[in-house]
Amino acid sequence: MIRARYYKKDEAGVKCLLCPHACMIKQGESGKCRARKNIDGELYSLAYGNPCAVHIDPIEKKPLNHFLPATNSLSIATAGCNLSCLNCQNWQISQSSPDDFTDTRMMPDEIVHLADQRACASIAYTYTDPTIYYEYMADTAKLARIKGIRNVMVSAGYILKAPLQELCHFIDAANIDLKSFSNELYQSLNGASLKPVLQTLKALNDSDVWLEITNLIIPGYTDDKTMIQQMCQWLVDNGFENVPLHFSRFSPTYRLLDAKTTPVSTLDQVYELAKKAGLNYVYIGNVPGHAAQHTYCHQCASKLIDRAGYYMSEIHIAEGKCEYCNTVIPGVWQ
Repeated sequence: MIRARYYKKDEAGVKCLLCPHACMIKQGESGKCRARKNIDGELYSLAYGNPCAVHIDPIEKKPLNHFLPATNSLSIATAGCNLSCLNCQNWQISQSSPDDFTDTRMMPDEIVHLADQRACASIAYTYTDPTIYYEYMADTAKLARIKGIRNVMVSAGYILKAPLQELCHFIDAANIDLKSFSNELYQSLNGASLKPVLQTLKALNDSDVWLEITNLIIPGYTDDKTMIQQMCQWLVDNGFENVPLHFSRFSPTYRLLDAKTTPVSTLDQVYELAKKAGLNYVYIGNVPGHAAQHTYCHQCASKLIDRAGYYMSEIHIAEGKCEYCNTVIPGVWQ
């Protein structure tokens, strides 16, 4: 347990300045994320060195389709989250406190050593939202950089400007989960708001961090075609046309067990909406064998990466360019 960054003291307690919730935390209490606690008038991270998950995943699982394809990523998480999504697939750990998971202790140098030992090209901060274990992620990422290991943040992007700006100096890639394009849905489904996420997307797109975006299509909630069209148009209008967009298929889970699995026909429709809006790289996830899991050149339409689930059978990108027409393909390929 170490002292947190990004907070200030107040007569009522300590105010966390890490995410837009800006929790005012009284003595002995934790913030909404359950991972930051006021102890004797100072804010501490309960998550530091306390992972609840350590796994090796293909980078495509994040999902990242334009970042070091066919490599492995050491994926870590701690308990807690600053969102409360009704559809969370990792709710057993995201809606818990790090104090509930104390069996494993791994300091940043141990995480980096393990990644190096297992020949992982990157370390992914994932499964729960890494914003809540900010200090752990930051210190691990800095050490990883020294070893030549890249850093990947998989997040909802619910973070304030100052900590995000610092993070951009040592994170190499991010997949941001854009939950919907409705503030009302963000409040009811996720316990958050839309505007800070859009600000995060802009900040990352203006940085050196490679960015990809995921949008989960939940029938009856986030599948409104007009809303999705507005989202895609906003992305194009704000310079995200070369940022890969992953439309992901929903399966009933957690508190949305009564919702239906996303029809493939719905995913096909939103894929077409995104392409017509002008997004060059659109993918459909959680549908094995779908043609939209492959990567195609936006110039000549040739298939550049053939995917079977998370695995590649062929790659036709050389020095960052299409092997067929020599067009530069946005991404980090080596």
